[in-house]
Amino acid sequence: MTLVEELANFVVRSSYEDLSDEARRELKIRVLDSLGCAIGALEGRPLAILREQIKDFGGNPLSTLIGGGRTAPDRAAFYNSALVRYLDYNDTFIAKGESCHPSDNLGAVLAASEYADRSGKDLLTALAVAYQVQCRLSEVAPVRARGFDHTVEGTYAVAAGVSRALGLDAQRTANAIAISGTAYNALRVTRTGSISHWKGLAYPAVAHAGTHATFLAMRGLTGPAEVFEGNKGFMESIAGRFTLDWSSENLEIVRRTSIKKYNAEFHSQPTLEGILQLREQYKLQPEQIERIEIDTFDVAYHIIGGGEEGDKRIVRTKEEADHSLHYMVAVALLDGKVTPEQYRPERIAASDVQTLLRKVEVRPADDLSARFPAEMPCRIRILLTDGRRYDLEIADYPGFYSRPLSWEQALEKFESLAAPYTDGELRRAIAETVQHLDEVPVRQLTALLAQVRLPAAGGPAL
Repeated sequence: MTLVEELANFVVRSSYEDLSDEARRELKIRVLDSLGCAIGALEGRPLAILREQIKDFGGNPLSTLIGGGRTAPDRAAFYNSALVRYLDYNDTFIAKGESCHPSDNLGAVLAASEYADRSGKDLLTALAVAYQVQCRLSEVAPVRARGFDHTVEGTYAVAAGVSRALGLDAQRTANAIAISGTAYNALRVTRTGSISHWKGLAYPAVAHAGTHATFLAMRGLTGPAEVFEGNKGFMESIAGRFTLDWSSENLEIVRRTSIKKYNAEFHSQPTLEGILQLREQYKLQPEQIERIEIDTFDVAYHIIGGGEEGDKRIVRTKEEADHSLHYMVAVALLDGKVTPEQYRPERIAASDVQTLLRKVEVRPADDLSARFPAEMPCRIRILLTDGRRYDLEIADYPGFYSRPLSWEQALEKFESLAAPYTDGELRRAIAETVQHLDEVPVRQLTALLAQVRLPAAGGPAL
């Protein structure tokens, strides 16, 4: 068998019964967390653009859009995935050479599961498959250092998850994965330099394309069977050689994913936890601060600290702000929180945060880099104008995979994000449906998501 055929066999043989009780619980928490992120993103300007496009282009009404309306499954996958992703508040998996957001797959799996009239158990199984594929490829076949985006591994995950949701056989699943993996290899420039709207839409675009490819394979279209190991395939052209035995894989990797406490790029989470601890403990005032020094691990430095992916003191947009450790530290000190509110255009442009972020210095440290990804350590030093100095070292935060959130903690985050667009009764119904998702059909959940209120036309945009 080719490697894609081995992967397809893993997808087909995976079942709900393969999931441990802990994995089932963690999957439900991530569905709830993702839906909160999605509902909280409804004011995003790119989402309004996508709604305009769907309204103009239409689509056979087979899958539900969060906030109402129906369209073709591939377009629903794009839109709902964009909602999950836009705030940059959804879950994360970290490996030494790659990080990814596996809940980016929810929009595609949800659209396919609704189309196929699947049970909640089927949805959870398909989502677990997508998690396993994306996260394991991120571990063994990272592509960031070669100039490609982490969405590249996602091309295989989306097709795998959608194939499982549709109930495709091994041959059609292999073709779906081969088509998607061959066709949609994105560049890392998405997240470097001047960051655009596309940062939040790159994986949703893969969700759209991978879903489309899987439906083509469902109807009999074939793809390159040697997509991984073949001449000019994924290994030779992008990732390099790697080994991965799909016959020995399980569905448990969701337990090694983490949920964000703060609305900020994932590698910033412990730093923000520490900054807010110091702010509270010492009642820090911005005008007292002379300088903020942060030593961190190399991955954080290069992505959000001013390393190889660009100067993070230049912050003009939401996309640049949530990938600038300088901005996130400054706004946390000023506002005492980092939520979607901290990314409104007027907050980003305000003189207080623009002044304070220039007092932040970020440096890589070899000893901290050696502790990643088991930890995400940083050392924080705040120097005041009167000569006082406060130091703190921190390695993780509540929500990191070694300190998982309870259902009640996840529900609190969901409530805070969904409240502007739902009433209490609808929020309770969505949360209860997710909590008991293995006992209900997927269409019970999508019927509730259709009732979420869209923001008023012409209102403020994120």
